[in-house]
Amino acid sequence: MRRRAADFRRPVRRRFSNWIWLLLAFSSILALLLFFLQHNHHQDPHHNPLPERNARVEHFDKESLNFTQEILSVTSFSRQLAEQMILAKAYVVIAKEHNNLHLAWQLSSKIRNCQLLLSKAAMTGEPITLEEAEPIIKSLSLLMFKAQDIHYDIATTIVTMKSHIQALEERANAAIVQSTVFGQMAAEAVPKSLHCLNVKLMSDWLRMPSLQELSDERKNSPRLVDNNLYHFCIFSDNVLATSVVVNSTVSNADHPKQLVFHIVTNGVNYGAMLAWFLLNDFKGATIEVQNIEEFHWLNASYSPLVKQLHSPDSRTFYFGAYQDLNVEPKMRNPKYLSLLNHLRFYIPEIYPQLEKVVFLDDDLVVQKDLTPLFSLDLHGNVNGAVETCLEAFHRYYKYLNFSNSIISSRFDPQACAWAFGMNIFDLVAWRKANVTTRYHYWQEQNADGTLWKLGTLPPALLCFYGLTEPLDRRWHVLGLGYDLNIDNRLIESAAVIHFNGNMKPWLKLAIGRYKPLWDKYINQSHPHLQDCVTS
Repeated sequence: MRRRAADFRRPVRRRFSNWIWLLLAFSSILALLLFFLQHNHHQDPHHNPLPERNARVEHFDKESLNFTQEILSVTSFSRQLAEQMILAKAYVVIAKEHNNLHLAWQLSSKIRNCQLLLSKAAMTGEPITLEEAEPIIKSLSLLMFKAQDIHYDIATTIVTMKSHIQALEERANAAIVQSTVFGQMAAEAVPKSLHCLNVKLMSDWLRMPSLQELSDERKNSPRLVDNNLYHFCIFSDNVLATSVVVNSTVSNADHPKQLVFHIVTNGVNYGAMLAWFLLNDFKGATIEVQNIEEFHWLNASYSPLVKQLHSPDSRTFYFGAYQDLNVEPKMRNPKYLSLLNHLRFYIPEIYPQLEKVVFLDDDLVVQKDLTPLFSLDLHGNVNGAVETCLEAFHRYYKYLNFSNSIISSRFDPQACAWAFGMNIFDLVAWRKANVTTRYHYWQEQNADGTLWKLGTLPPALLCFYGLTEPLDRRWHVLGLGYDLNIDNRLIESAAVIHFNGNMKPWLKLAIGRYKPLWDKYINQSHPHLQDCVTS
């Protein structure tokens, strides 16, 4: 009877082992995910890891170990150790529940050895060898076999494993939320160097009356309304970013003196922006800087947006002490409360004498001559833009609430979305189609925020529906502010590269691979920039 009972336990243990390894697969993935998330979000959001990383790489071959790939490889000792460690942790919990503290101590000791070995491999970039892994794997296997032999209650073990996985999932979710919040905070912060530059430029503006006189002279330049020239508009409160856009545009233009830039900024940065563009030459291009606070016509009685932005509900949403945790952190970005961000819908009103204009965001770099945009045939449309629906989720249903009949009855949910940030606008066709009036209508309809979330693209998709001409994809390549894997050939062929996303090129969390594309249009020898970097 003993032999039969023993024979009966063998398949039970085999089934037990199968259950354990199945649960182990899930827990391993969750634990590894949690490790990398916690490793990332515990770093200073303003810390740039690239210099240290590059310094470490110099010590190893070009074929240095990719530890992420190593620990995910089913044939690596790192993967085997990680799986053994996760399973051992579960048995530590079980051993403690059965008051077997000696076994729990033995397992914990081997787990620490395992962690040290994995940490060493991650830091040195060298794979774990058989000689290093074999003793730990053998000893852990023996201890876990012992644990199985003592605690063979399958139901208890599975329940324990499930609770362990649930705890890991909760920790992983918390780490994801925390990482997102920290990333958003870093993206919204103004680097000290940029703030320093603004202060120095504002000081120049106030102590140099000649700059103010020069500004007054240029305000009435006939070039500002000459439709034989090429006009570009930029709405921004970032002096350095705007400078890169202008500098990259003129540097790649065939005839830079024929370019006119219309910049609008806010009152806080107006003096600094003027000083920068008056003190620096941009290959003879004409540059106008305006203050949005002087647009007295843009008020709550004319614009539904201004009325909504000044409402107490909007202020509470962004700055209230008690905020809804279910709202995505990026949706609380104060840029959505900035009128500068929505000024693109009022271009014909700002420039009533212009016929065509190219709108440029401040987080992009121009790599080719953009003047051919002005000769493109828009076929009677208002807006020339690059479509973004190569990926299925960049369609209208992604941005708009089609459960609301006012949307579903007028728009195709599968209609292709397009990129806002580099657009050629036919202002004659814009005025004829009353696009700004359309914008006001949709803003009023969305006063309660039920038609779309925040941002400028959703209302633009509504206003320019049926009025957008698709452009060649090479005119505007997006994603350099979040996508690490854009094809180099696509970047090289692009007329404009757009750093849309949180990883802006002027921030320390910028993607290192793309940052030189932006940096090369900054005059690093400028005394203000040198002073601000060193200070």
